[in-house]
Amino acid sequence: MAKAKKKPAPKQAAKQAPTQARKGKKAPDVVAADPSLFDPLTPGEIADALRTLTEDRRMVGVAKVGRYRVICVEPLVVKPPHWMAGHRLARVVVFDYANDRSLDACVDLDAGVVAHLEFGKGQPMLSREEEALATSIALVDARVRERLTMGDEPMSALHYWGRTRGDLAFARRSAAVMFGRDGGHVSLVAVVDLLDQTVTAVVPAEQW
Repeated sequence: MAKAKKKPAPKQAAKQAPTQARKGKKAPDVVAADPSLFDPLTPGEIADALRTLTEDRRMVGVAKVGRYRVICVEPLVVKPPHWMAGHRLARVVVFDYANDRSLDACVDLDAGVVAHLEFGKGQPMLSREEEALATSIALVDARVRERLTMGDEPMSALHYWGRTRGDLAFARRSAAVMFGRDGGHVSLVAVVDLLDQTVTAVVPAEQW
């Protein structure tokens, strides 16, 4: 006499059910995604993203004080089955000088809401405005001008984070402005504190 097939235990049956459901479920069609979602944001969309973010209640302190810098506003695309798939999204990165922190936000431009907002102590890359500001501050500093030789000019401005806690740039957003001759080596480095907009150190390149 053939033995009757045992029924799976309740726990085992529960484990098998999702697997069987997944087998019959159709995978999201990523290929059919709207390619226009990857297009660069228009000036109007950038303005809408910034307005939506600054009007969010979680941004009240930051917007009210006004000591912040927008680092970037760029398109963001998420894959299905995420609930925001197919929405026109903007990623906004901001550095809050008043509280020495960064903000990373996702703005749903279709719904006109901030879908995600994260505060952190990490420092994003310098914005182009910060690079230009650091360079202009270094150029007018008397100590920098005294040490520049004929032909020296700004070569680049890089985000600088102090190596030790005794370094002011360890806790404050700063930039290192490199000076040198066109096509030559760096000869002088000026560290600029972007919060107080002052030069905090002038160092010969060989000691950098």
